[in-house]
Amino acid sequence: MAKNPVNRRLFLKTSLLGSAGAVLGSRIFASPVPHQTLKKNDEHPVITRRLGNTDITLPVVSFGVMRADNPNLARAAMDAGIKHFDTAHVYQGGNNEKMLGEVLKDYPRDSFTIATKVPPEEKDRETGHFMPGSTKEAFLKKLDKSLERLKMDYVDILYVHSVSSRQAALFKPMHEAVLEAKKQGKTRYVGISTHKREPEVIEAAIESGVYEVILTSYNFLQDHKDKMTKVIKKAADKGIGIVAMKTMAGGRMEKKTDKKVNYKAALKWALLNENVHTSIPGIINFEQLEENMSVMEDLRLTPEEEHFLYAARNEEGLYCNGCETCISTCRKNIPIPEMMRAYMYAYGYREMKKAKETLAEYKVTENPCTDCSFCTAHCKKGFNLSKKIGDITRLSKMPDDFLV
Repeated sequence: MAKNPVNRRLFLKTSLLGSAGAVLGSRIFASPVPHQTLKKNDEHPVITRRLGNTDITLPVVSFGVMRADNPNLARAAMDAGIKHFDTAHVYQGGNNEKMLGEVLKDYPRDSFTIATKVPPEEKDRETGHFMPGSTKEAFLKKLDKSLERLKMDYVDILYVHSVSSRQAALFKPMHEAVLEAKKQGKTRYVGISTHKREPEVIEAAIESGVYEVILTSYNFLQDHKDKMTKVIKKAADKGIGIVAMKTMAGGRMEKKTDKKVNYKAALKWALLNENVHTSIPGIINFEQLEENMSVMEDLRLTPEEEHFLYAARNEEGLYCNGCETCISTCRKNIPIPEMMRAYMYAYGYREMKKAKETLAEYKVTENPCTDCSFCTAHCKKGFNLSKKIGDITRLSKMPDDFLV
């Protein structure tokens, strides 16, 4: 297969990885060693970890495909040594799975692993609980559609998508659904994804005895990162594979400037916890791919990266922890954490379309704060909530044709 055009440095890196591709392809799924390195050459080893008690061993950096729509980028990632791709039934209206399916059909099925996330049919947006409409049958129907898009008979990891309460993690119809999918050979392993009330969800996932992998947000700006570190260890000690997402903590530290999160520092911070087995940072261009690839080789923080992490402790950033203190202090009980997530997509990642989709999902069509004389909602991080809400809700009136 002809190489795809990439920048010169990534081409050189891809060339260095060429001989290791066969090593990764033949050994990556069977190694019994929890933590090891597979060498591209004597100077630059690839750091790998085993995903809990599964038979999957992966480089510590994988590919979060949610915002990617360039098939050449996915091909370059495969050729450069990325071995795990994470998508979802809902990403880009299903086009994300279709793009990956077109790319990966040209590679041997045992040369990569893939995860997709399927959302239950009915969820209470306030409590996070799954409702009676979230049936096993509806879930499996969506899975079949995902497999059709991916042009695959099975995925390696099937997640119940966006679990945000203990009740949802223990919801029996979803247990039945994922176990049935595994019985039918449509997935090798089953898990949940969570980016809200994560410690509660992870504890319940451990208790369930069903889930083998947990995909969770984990980053240096989380207020509850110490609690997260403890519960991640507890899950890993039980043999559950841990995959980290949202490691970039919003992408930017401020809205109006180009002060970006130091991506390498943020990713290294998460991966320095050896109970995190791999990560799925979002990659949307070749420069980000190259940057993330370098973290696969060396997790040591540079002085500049250490300084960034130290200084960032005293900054608000754009990442909302989802603690929900704001909801209990808001007179209107509006979905502020979800609106702050939309704000992060828009001003942190410059993903305006995704931000508008998030607002629409929670039926936010206008600024709900306009008739309040003053704001009672309190944010533990110090966000000016009424101003941020005013800024982001303007997007709901923007025609889709103007958004990218």
